[in-house]
Amino acid sequence: MGFTITVYDGADTIGGSKIHISNGESGLFLDFGMNFAKYSLYYEEFISERPSRGIHDPWRLGLIPRLNIYRSDLVPDDIAGEVRSSPKIPVNAVLISHAHLDHVGNVAMLNESIPLVGSPVTMVILKALRDTSRQSHMGMELPYYSPKSPSSTNPFVLESSRAVKHYLSRDIIMTGKVSDAVVDFLSWRANVELAKNPGKVKSIRPESIEVLGDADLGFEVKSFPVDHSIYGATAYIIEGDVSVAYTGDFRLHGKNKHLTRKFVREAKNVSVLITEGTRVGREEDENVSEDEVYKNALGIAETAKGLIIADFSARNFERLESFWRIARRTGRELVVTPKDAYFLHALQIAGIETPINEVRIYQSSKVRPEKWEEWVFRSYPDSGVSPEELKKNGENYMLCFSFYDMPHLLDIMPSEGTYIYSSSEAFGEEQAFSFLRLWNWLRYFGFEVHGFGVDEHGKPVFEKGLHASGHISREELRKVIEEIDPDYVIPVHTENPEWFRENWSEKTVVLKNGESWGF
Repeated sequence: MGFTITVYDGADTIGGSKIHISNGESGLFLDFGMNFAKYSLYYEEFISERPSRGIHDPWRLGLIPRLNIYRSDLVPDDIAGEVRSSPKIPVNAVLISHAHLDHVGNVAMLNESIPLVGSPVTMVILKALRDTSRQSHMGMELPYYSPKSPSSTNPFVLESSRAVKHYLSRDIIMTGKVSDAVVDFLSWRANVELAKNPGKVKSIRPESIEVLGDADLGFEVKSFPVDHSIYGATAYIIEGDVSVAYTGDFRLHGKNKHLTRKFVREAKNVSVLITEGTRVGREEDENVSEDEVYKNALGIAETAKGLIIADFSARNFERLESFWRIARRTGRELVVTPKDAYFLHALQIAGIETPINEVRIYQSSKVRPEKWEEWVFRSYPDSGVSPEELKKNGENYMLCFSFYDMPHLLDIMPSEGTYIYSSSEAFGEEQAFSFLRLWNWLRYFGFEVHGFGVDEHGKPVFEKGLHASGHISREELRKVIEEIDPDYVIPVHTENPEWFRENWSEKTVVLKNGESWGF
């Protein structure tokens, strides 16, 4: 068997990337993400896959590849024969580009012996996401998980194994030097620290953590940090019989654009470039930078009255820091949710400077906070801000809320305010309905709204200049491909793979999901 590249998913959709490269007996996955476009064909907010059935539901619906590569404890008896008889391909590791679920959301289903490769920042973000999530779907079980076993009353139903007294971890291979603080955080739980009797609370059993340069993956793998809308994003160059560069998601208009430029220089003249193409199908592709977003939002905040609410994508910490700077410039204090505070603390552990010691934290009216929330307020005891304070002195604060936080405004009942929407446009019918609901909330409270509105037909419309994409623009991608000058280009993470063929006909290899190509 020679050098082969197989795109199992993400060939013609934005997200869901699952790319396998193999050379003889060695193989690697480049990401193993959740394909939201496919999931949305069957699921929505109130209907989802059943965790008690393990991989049964995504297997039946074709949402994951029909391969024998999954955790044995997630395979219920009624599909065990199908799974065992499916192809078993070599997977020495999964190289994670970044911590967005469309790139990592199905990784937790993979066989527990498969190590995770990623940046220390990505691993810390995944750990924080796992700690703070109450969602039950398996995509959250990174980097530690609760092993399952068949129910005593129904062998087709899987439940957390009572025989295992710990959460289990996966082997982790870091792309860079890892501190003792990061190692400690990966096996730490607030539930254990705050417990009256820690011995009776499930702890995390750590596994091996090593550095990429010391790991034997069957290939020579080099990692390169790149700019994206989440910290820790990584591109890879894999050397075997053939040299392959994989961009993951990347851009050239954020504060870390210099990192992307370095990767492009290092990737020059690779044999194969596997690249995202999120924005290549957009006719009007205005390239707003993060600096422009900051300046435009600052202009709004300087004249805003009452409470300001800043709405931006989850885990876009660069945008959060921009609003923190705006708050300081306008004499306000930035208020974040406990979840955001937990992530800022985690990033600080990973070596990213954050404003965790200079922000305030919203204290909701929850009767029973989660243990990690309780830990946040104990660790930052003077940071809490009550709904009553925000109502009384709203002009002193900027509050980081999104659509899903709107019910909390009923506790605050602001008398006036300004809403700055600084995230992506609606990309589907259900999202459009969410914006209409958000619009109703904002009208109820009489907010002055910037960033989006609703037209006379009841459809959301979006203003330019308050959001910077996490993805490289079409024209910049064209220049990057010309500069790298690979022998072949394989587009993924795009709805318009034909754009690549139109521009590099003899070099472009367009693969459909499940198709392979090699030397």
